[in-house]
Amino acid sequence: MPYTSDHDDETPYEPAERPPAHYAEQALLGAILLDPTLLADLAGLEPTAFANPFHTAVFAAMRTVPAPQEQTTQAGLAWLNTVLATAQSETPGLTASFMHTLISACPRPDHASAYAAIIRSEHARRTVRLHAEHLAQAAADTTVPDRPAHALAAADALARHLDELAGRFPSHSAPLPRTAPPPPPPPTDTEKTLETEQCLLASAVTWPAYVREMRWLTADDFHHPSHAGLWECVTALAHRGDPVDPVTVLWEAQHRGVLAAGVTPATTLALLSTPVGSPDYWGERLVERALLARARHAAARVTAYTDDPANSVHQLVTGSRRALADLHAVRSRWQRATHPPAIPTAKAETTVASRAGPRRFLTTTAAPARVVPAQPAAGRAP
Repeated sequence: MPYTSDHDDETPYEPAERPPAHYAEQALLGAILLDPTLLADLAGLEPTAFANPFHTAVFAAMRTVPAPQEQTTQAGLAWLNTVLATAQSETPGLTASFMHTLISACPRPDHASAYAAIIRSEHARRTVRLHAEHLAQAAADTTVPDRPAHALAAADALARHLDELAGRFPSHSAPLPRTAPPPPPPPTDTEKTLETEQCLLASAVTWPAYVREMRWLTADDFHHPSHAGLWECVTALAHRGDPVDPVTVLWEAQHRGVLAAGVTPATTLALLSTPVGSPDYWGERLVERALLARARHAAARVTAYTDDPANSVHQLVTGSRRALADLHAVRSRWQRATHPPAIPTAKAETTVASRAGPRRFLTTTAAPARVVPAQPAAGRAP
């Protein structure tokens, strides 16, 4: 007759297939029931580390009820009954049969520290996944006034938790996760994103001086491939100091193969000839969207790593840190876009004057004012 680990007491509450950590929880609780002195070596293990609510209640009761002074059968049975009664106050479904099931599930009570290590590892996996879910929710939350700051706060909380786990768990011989990362998620508002890209390109052609200061915006921040190609054309002309207008950009696009992607010259000229607002305004909108999209992708990557049971805690930490590093790369560009270096104010600078001569002051010209549209206007996509 094949061996089965299912017990009648747990059937209404547990699925048919249980993960390995479930048996580690049973084994640890059974070891403590057999030898309550083992609790002294588990001071850092909290009841919340157990995934099963019955196991959580039993372990919490174990920590509440004083261990017996004498290791006798009678004292151990009395302690077991007291633990059961205490746990039943929180979970009435517990029975004495369940407690004996825990005892029978423990192969070696002297391996309690190994069982506790398994429980800590699985709890770490659940907490990393919970932080990833918070990051995904924060990146998708449209009700907060400052969406980037809200998403980055969740990313920082995940980073701090990873640092804490890295100090508590040993390194692994294979530090990288085996799980293939998921593809980047599509934009949630494609139409508005394309409209923003169109407005940026048209205004950049009209005011190319702004483009030379917008190194924080890259072609990867664009959703439409042809828009990304046109942005590279505009930036190439601007940084070379060549004339920038719809015709010169169209000629550059032809040499870069942008028009070969099905974009006609007429639609491109129409797109580049309808400027609205200033390029840096639309550029900030694109970097903000790229930041939130990268935050969602980082959360999806971390979640995929936690869903793969083959990954150790060290691999989860390493893979999650790499996902956050990709997010922080966009974060740095977003900060440069929204908090540019302060422009020094015009100061009165004196030259070395002759003994009897008057002072001479150097003057500077003011930078052009930033143009921000009151309301975005729709453009025509190529």
